[in-house]
Amino acid sequence: MKKIIKYFFLFLFLGLIYIVYANYPRLDIITGFSSKSTASVLLLADRTQLSAEKEDNNFAPINKAKNEIDKTEKTVTATVFGLKSRTAVYREGLGAVLINDTYDKNASYLVPKRNKVPKKLPFPYGNLPQKDTVFSNINYKKMNTIIDKTFDSIHKTRSVLVLYKNQIIAEKYANGFDENSLHLGWSMTKSIVSTLYGILQKEKKLNIHDKAPIAIWKNDERSKITINNLLQMNSGLEWTEDYDNISDVTRMLFLETDMAKIQTEKSFVGKPNETWNYSSGTSNLLSKMLRNYFKTHQEYLDFWYSELIDKIGMHSMVIEADLAGNYVGSSYGWATTRDWAKFGLLYLHKGNWNGEQIFEPSWVDYVTTPTNTSNGEYGGHFWLNSAGYYPDAPKDMYSANGYQGQRVFIIPSKDLIIVRTGLSRMDFNEFLKEVVGSVE
Repeated sequence: MKKIIKYFFLFLFLGLIYIVYANYPRLDIITGFSSKSTASVLLLADRTQLSAEKEDNNFAPINKAKNEIDKTEKTVTATVFGLKSRTAVYREGLGAVLINDTYDKNASYLVPKRNKVPKKLPFPYGNLPQKDTVFSNINYKKMNTIIDKTFDSIHKTRSVLVLYKNQIIAEKYANGFDENSLHLGWSMTKSIVSTLYGILQKEKKLNIHDKAPIAIWKNDERSKITINNLLQMNSGLEWTEDYDNISDVTRMLFLETDMAKIQTEKSFVGKPNETWNYSSGTSNLLSKMLRNYFKTHQEYLDFWYSELIDKIGMHSMVIEADLAGNYVGSSYGWATTRDWAKFGLLYLHKGNWNGEQIFEPSWVDYVTTPTNTSNGEYGGHFWLNSAGYYPDAPKDMYSANGYQGQRVFIIPSKDLIIVRTGLSRMDFNEFLKEVVGSVE
């Protein structure tokens, strides 16, 4: 019997060694995700370590990591099996970032200048309460019933907000969240990046049909790639968007100092305007490319807020930056649900914000024009319903989409904005059918 027990523990030990060996390359990703996520949740979103670990990070294999917090240094260090550790540091104004061995905690860095003074106006143009408005053409019971259904352990919804004719007609939050809670938009941030190009185009500082200003592309066939090709995810460049394995996107988010670099080094696997391929690397390339249109890095940092985010009162929003100082436009935009709704409303009003034209109305036409070879599902860094991907939702609907079911739905024909945040995808077709169907 002792011999059997001895062999059992030997096989168990060898099995553990094999598991660690087989997954060792992934440990950088696991610890990187855990430390970065925990740092952002704790130090940016002002929630608890327990909340981060039991909710945001509570899926395999990320939940194998153990996090150690240093509130004085504003760092989070994650380890797995005591073998691998990664540290994320929080920088005020720039959010949390994974650091490397060359990181100097005493080095100075630039931060964006913000104007967070809200206008003394009711929401959405300020943060004062709206007047109570009841619309006779809205079935509030039907709308609230479908919204309530999404707040369960399966859907893991954290917030839902519905705007109709600028008025909040439905708003609900999960326990522990309210109208002041920050939510990570993940890839909804991509639509922020696109909007900045629309603003620069309005200011005649660029033309989206210009060639992409990437120095290392100038002397090879990639010189044909335009800004438009990148905005439409149709550059023809190689990219693998796989979050379950070590891939281009996971290496970019959790291993790279400069997150734009990996996409600039890729070769063609297709041709511009003929090979649609969803790429977070492209979005971070676009984010860094914006730096070309400013004299200083400070101007680049300020522009995102002064000309868009703070201008429309999204004062809660923070776009986190990589270690090279570039905003992570693919994934790391945080804001309250109400502020995400303001972004949708800006598009519903074709770029006009309370009388000021932020971008030209034609920019909406551009971002909602289907990208060639995307089967009508994608435009200029926005997702489309023109081909009926959601068969029971209006075809003029378009949206900013993010990982785990983050959504800002814009429905011009119904004068509706619908925001949903959470930790799990859900049946959005049924959800949209019921919410939109509540408005007669």
